[in-house]
Amino acid sequence: MAQKPPVNPLENEPLPRVVVVGVGNLLLKDEGIGIHAVKALQEIDLPTDVKLIDGGTSPDLIAYTRAGDKLIIVDAARAGGEPGTIYRFEPQDLAEEKAALTSAHEMGVLENLKLMSMAGNEPGEIVIIGIEPKEIDFGTELSPELRQKMPEVVKAVLKEMWLPQSPIDKNAGR
Repeated sequence: MAQKPPVNPLENEPLPRVVVVGVGNLLLKDEGIGIHAVKALQEIDLPTDVKLIDGGTSPDLIAYTRAGDKLIIVDAARAGGEPGTIYRFEPQDLAEEKAALTSAHEMGVLENLKLMSMAGNEPGEIVIIGIEPKEIDFGTELSPELRQKMPEVVKAVLKEMWLPQSPIDKNAGR
């Protein structure tokens, strides 16, 4: 007999296998890359056990997110690379003092991951996909460099979901 998936007691539905939270500020150009990535992922036919969340500028949502196997957070991350460089971090990478990552949400993400753990909401694995921004200034569109990199960002997230690389419209994230 097949086992039923774990049920989320808050929503009375099966826990998603993977939760992707896009974090950022859409009013500050490349700072909104996480949200643009979630919007691009919404254009793909994903399995029903994948949940996409627009976390906006308030990663507090992470503390209340329940994921079965994996939580993937997508955010802008300054680590000294070329604009559009894609980084893969785990929570312990952010916690290390020597880590070069700086993000407008770094502290909020770390605090919320600790809250998840204390509340027993911690998934099996947590990954942060960080994208080196070019411009963090007033504006609602991504810089041309990050707009061009959006298919690679989406592929990086899909790879973390254990899904085959899906084609994506090169204009996604506009």
